[in-house]
Amino acid sequence: MKEFIEYILQYGNLNKQQIDLITSKAKEIELDKDDYFAEVGKVLKQVGFIIEGILRICYYNNKGEEITKIFIEEKHLLFNLKNVPSTEYIQAATNCKLLVFSNQDWKEISDTIIDWESIIQKITNKSLAQKLERVSPLVSQDATTRYLEFMEKYPTLVNRIPLSYIASYLGITQQSLSRIRKNIR
Repeated sequence: MKEFIEYILQYGNLNKQQIDLITSKAKEIELDKDDYFAEVGKVLKQVGFIIEGILRICYYNNKGEEITKIFIEEKHLLFNLKNVPSTEYIQAATNCKLLVFSNQDWKEISDTIIDWESIIQKITNKSLAQKLERVSPLVSQDATTRYLEFMEKYPTLVNRIPLSYIASYLGITQQSLSRIRKNIR
């Protein structure tokens, strides 16, 4: 919980009553590696904050191949407040701990705390900028360049998640990734 409050306080101020309200609405959950936080066709009924672990957003292309679009690390919010069915999966790439709020509790927090919308807007803007930077690189780059850029963008992930997810993100086979890793050592 402390991590979440510290995270929120980077974007705005909260008094003790407001912090107590947020704390009272939060619930900690654990996701095992490969469990889903969100599934295609289902409406996400909660807001999540990653305390520990890595999630990935993925989908299946028209050939049935799994494509990893982006990785999400600790200290990030996950939400879909449009209340529409998800078009992608959000899956635990490692064992994860999340703080979750039901959409109803999140709305109550929003209705009660005057600056909440402004705080969440700042977080959303920052996340969007990061997402644009990190979304799977264009295929116009060669695979080695894409892998080197991946290591720059996600320096802590390489040894924490399965190589198959990294290969999927880079748009290459696991064998190609192994060759690239061997050649750059």
